Amino acid sequence: MNRSQAEQKLQQIFNIDHFYDDQWKTIKRILNGERILLIEKTGFGKSLCYQFPATQFSGLTIIFSPLIALMRDQVKYLKSIGIPTECVNSGQEPEENAEILEKAKNGQIKIIYIAPERQENREWLEAVRNMQISMVVIDEAHCISVWGHDFRPAFRRIVSLVRLLPQNFPVLATTATATKRVAEDVRTQIGNNVTLIRGNLLRENFHLSVVKVHNEESKMAWLAGFLKKHAGGNGLIYTGTRVNTDLFSSWLQFAGISASSYNAGLDSESRKDIENGLIENRWKCIVSTNALGMGIDKPDIRFIVHTQMPQSPIHYYQEIGRAGRDGLPTRIILLYNPEDRELPEHFIKNSRPSMKKYEKVIDALKTEPMGEWNLMRATNLTQTQVRVIRADLIDQGIIKEVMYGGSKKYEYQYGAPQLDTRPFEELRNFKMAELEQMISYSESSSCRMDFLCRYLGDDTVNHCGKCDNDLQKDLHYNLSEDRQKKIDEFRDSYFPELEVETKNSNIVNGVASSYYGISNVGAAIHRCKYENGGDFPNHLLKQTLRAFRHKFGNEEFDLVVYVPPTESGDLVRNFAGKVARTLKFPLSPKLVKITATKPQKIFQNSVLKRDNVKDVFLYRDESGIIGKKILLIDDIYDSGATIKEIGRLFTKLGAEKIAPLAIAKTVGGDI
Repeated sequence: MNRSQAEQKLQQIFNIDHFYDDQWKTIKRILNGERILLIEKTGFGKSLCYQFPATQFSGLTIIFSPLIALMRDQVKYLKSIGIPTECVNSGQEPEENAEILEKAKNGQIKIIYIAPERQENREWLEAVRNMQISMVVIDEAHCISVWGHDFRPAFRRIVSLVRLLPQNFPVLATTATATKRVAEDVRTQIGNNVTLIRGNLLRENFHLSVVKVHNEESKMAWLAGFLKKHAGGNGLIYTGTRVNTDLFSSWLQFAGISASSYNAGLDSESRKDIENGLIENRWKCIVSTNALGMGIDKPDIRFIVHTQMPQSPIHYYQEIGRAGRDGLPTRIILLYNPEDRELPEHFIKNSRPSMKKYEKVIDALKTEPMGEWNLMRATNLTQTQVRVIRADLIDQGIIKEVMYGGSKKYEYQYGAPQLDTRPFEELRNFKMAELEQMISYSESSSCRMDFLCRYLGDDTVNHCGKCDNDLQKDLHYNLSEDRQKKIDEFRDSYFPELEVETKNSNIVNGVASSYYGISNVGAAIHRCKYENGGDFPNHLLKQTLRAFRHKFGNEEFDLVVYVPPTESGDLVRNFAGKVARTLKFPLSPKLVKITATKPQKIFQNSVLKRDNVKDVFLYRDESGIIGKKILLIDDIYDSGATIKEIGRLFTKLGAEKIAPLAIAKTVGGDI
């Protein structure tokens, strides 16, 4: 069909009058069975470049996307205009996913969105063989390349699938953020006959600026002031860690600003609710890690503030890209302290595990084939480390994936080559160079939009006329005494939640007096536990009692029970006794260990932490638990495995409620 005919259909199906030139150029090639890599800025309309052809093909279009929020938004929209569309992802019940796959096999769906990781699912692999597929789409295609800012090993499986397809089979790869090196790598991987279509990346409505600050308190104070002055619209505040999403959102609420927090540690329902709340403007801002924003279909996000410098200009362009898609003026601000480089450096240096950890996995698999959980048990590595190592070892032909009795395992290949570490070192050096470029952006005196676009291969901007540098503004923020006093008041009333609630337990979410790593609480605990510092000092008791009253008010408990020690002697027992006497609740010493355990801190993954405490506790007066409300006290809360195990035991014995109270919560699992 020609453009005029296509635009008639576009009006009928999508109620859109015309294509942009690059949209039509892409669609025309897709309809001719070509392979395209499309690089266009966020808001350009890349999704229409595959949604329209999908309506014209006779079979099914599969869209691989890592963004569950985008899947949900697109499915809702496409269904509303009469296009049968579904998505398959981990946030849905297995029965729902199975029903959707059955519909796809029966030709009842036109478009299906699916996460790349789903290709490891046997049900999907069996179903896809029976689907009549007309087109494959790779969204966020920079994830294919190790040089991309968000490389994901699962995307390599898409490459394997694409290479099996006939040369005249339409394939579209899309991204807003690919340097020339990444674009060339993606083209090479999905076929030599890939046509690159690259648009201009200028966001004309963006007002970019960098505010130089001295510390975290300055960021908090500036943010509160900015949000109170910024009357129009709502937006996103990006932080570098999960802990800071909670810290900054709690601070803003304390300062009288409506805010909510979001990170990848939230359950699926909570994430959906916050995503919907953003769309519905329930809050002035959402404070989030970069887990939020990608795939959110909200055109009027009026501002984005980064409290932490991203790892590269590509990360930054990607994260700010969701703002201002309606074309109206939009503020984009980075709060910059030169010391902020420590966090991205940490992520870069730890993006690949040490060689000793690779050797651990290889040695474990030399003894026998193992699945993921048993590998975690055998190596004491985190799930993320195991997955990264596994993907690298498969890539280098050192191990392979095999099926044993219906379960997936990994098998060492005898005679395999030695592990080649050069690609890891080269990639680490590349990422460190990217971080230096992000620092250059933060300290630059030239046009900020031109800096970002040039880095991404577009040299057409020169001057945007709207950034702080083009307007000759040098922005600094110094914290006033009044603001410091307000922040001190906040810190005295800020208590981290212990999220332990489960369906099959009567344990409720508890509270800690502070985070271990961001206050003097951690230092005091360490001194008492490991430096013969005596009992926990009274200031920890006062802070913990404030946390208790903040969370539980004047609620009465029938018993105070403390977690039996592994290596801290009577510290927790003595502390629990002081809490019990102050609150006038009875103290029980009857919870004991019947099996020796190791300190939880030596275990690096949740599987081993759970194994370490499973079935090791006994309560010496079982009938004394029935119907009781129990305050459960520990010094340090880490993974929650110990607290949950005790909650499971007490629930089994008939306790009505178990409420955890800890002196400190670690930040290790919340980075």
